[in-house]
Amino acid sequence: MVNDWVDFNALKETLDVTDGNLASHLNALEKIKYIEVRKSFIGKKPNTSYGASKEGKNAFKEHLNALEALINAKEKLK
Repeated sequence: MVNDWVDFNALKETLDVTDGNLASHLNALEKIKYIEVRKSFIGKKPNTSYGASKEGKNAFKEHLNALEALINAKEKLK
């Protein structure tokens, strides 16, 4: 969500996961249309980049709102 687009290797390095693990998660996110995929070439080398879709951004915002509500509810119990 910080970057508009990020390539596979940068994601892998940032998240410190294996190729297979990252690919599995990206495929799942793509299936539910939370991310968009761009395939291109840098010189002769293929490059795949990923960006959050409108649906993905909305789902992320809803998730943050739910976490905030949970935190606020816990604070009220104190």
